[in-house]
Amino acid sequence: MVRRVPVRFGARSYEVLIGPGVRTELASVLHGLGVARTVVVSARPREWVPETGVETLVLAARDGEPDKTLATVEALCREFTAFGLTRHDAVVSCGGGTTTDVVGLAAALYHRGVPVVHLPTSLLAQVDASVGGKTAVNLPEGKNLVGAYWQPSAVLCDTDYLTTLPRRELRSGLGEIARCHFIGAGDLRGLPLAEQIAASVTLKAGIVEQDERDTGLRHLLNYGHTLGHALEVTTGFALRHGEAVAIGTVFAGRLAGELGRISPDRVAEHHTVVEHYGLPTALPAGPATEELIRVMRRDKKAVDGLAFVLDGPAGAEPVADVAEDVVARVLERMPRRPQAELLRETARA
Repeated sequence: MVRRVPVRFGARSYEVLIGPGVRTELASVLHGLGVARTVVVSARPREWVPETGVETLVLAARDGEPDKTLATVEALCREFTAFGLTRHDAVVSCGGGTTTDVVGLAAALYHRGVPVVHLPTSLLAQVDASVGGKTAVNLPEGKNLVGAYWQPSAVLCDTDYLTTLPRRELRSGLGEIARCHFIGAGDLRGLPLAEQIAASVTLKAGIVEQDERDTGLRHLLNYGHTLGHALEVTTGFALRHGEAVAIGTVFAGRLAGELGRISPDRVAEHHTVVEHYGLPTALPAGPATEELIRVMRRDKKAVDGLAFVLDGPAGAEPVADVAEDVVARVLERMPRRPQAELLRETARA
């Protein structure tokens, strides 16, 4: 069964197709866009890339944070130029979340914007990175600090791709599904994976339609991400994104409880939900509290002081200017596990 989730932006609206074999819709999508040629940037084997129906250049990419840089974006744009890509053509990404981000940003910048179609091949990319038009790369100082908003023309979430994922990569994607529990998706535990993906995408579509450029409501999608991004940076990305977000979600529950925003039972629910998906709930032993706070100050939501998305009586909402001593106290009370032990635990789950 193929699920279709519309993302409504007027003339820039598009559909997210979710289900087995939907990558074969690529040629039809490109035909509908009226393009004469395309560049496919793929972090997956050539045979994973479906037929496009038009003149095509396939470029090899690598998933992972080390290549999520402005240098990679420049290299892609130079390849687009050499191929003769025009504003009336299109770019296609095929890979995980980092490939989706990098290719999306390259498409946004080249000729001030060319159409892009995403074929996300990881669970993380299917439930989050490929939808909503946020594109970004990293700086040494932090995650996703340079980017642009550029909506795709279509997203094809082929669930067949997920059967090839290593167990840890699949679990990483579940970190984004777990955080949806606290931002309006309801309890997705026990649902088939395709339904969890569709529910997560539907939730995100509804939010980004109201706040495309992250001025308020869209901050909800960053639940668990403030600490999560800091954990990625301070561990040298030894923690996968979804693993770090899972820990950040548990922390968000504890911080909301410390601030009196939610009950102890709701705090415990954060731990229970994350644990259900087989994800880590403890901090890694390495990064010091002071280092984590220093990196969190650079978070995109922060204007003056520390900012988080936290649960509360009316649901999740952005909370600005949280006192550093409170954040430090909550971090110090969280259990810590050796990083290697955390990763082994996640791999076994």
